[in-house]
Formats: sequence, C-alpha cells, structure tokens
Amino acid sequence: LHPTQELEPPANPARFSAGLYRQRYKIENMFARLRDWRRIATRYDQCPNLFLSACALAATVIYWS
Repeated sequence: LHPTQELEPPANPARFSAGLYRQRYKIENMFARLRDWRRIATRYDQCPNLFLSACALAATVIYWS
C-alpha cells in the first residue's frame, strides 16, 4: 500500500448491539472493581476454594455498596 493511497471503508461495518454492549460494560466494570481489592488482585489465597470465596465476598460487598 502506497502512503498516498487512501484506505477504503469496509463494505460491511461491524454490527452494534446496545443490549450486548450494556451487559459487557457491567461485567468489565465488575472486574475493574474486583481488582481494587488487593487480596483478589494479587491472588493472596493459594487455595482455590478460599480464593473463590474471597471473590464471592468481594462481589457481594461491591454489589450492595
């Protein structure tokens, strides 16, 4: 591709689903909030059961706050 040539726009632009975007946004925000919890972000617990219970506890506190 020569630098002076312009790119053509795609024939079929990507579809946008507002409902799907809204759900994805909520999930991404939840993971961002979970990363604020140091114990979750660093995976302080070595046991998978304790880690999962810490994630559930953090998610519950975030949900209710």
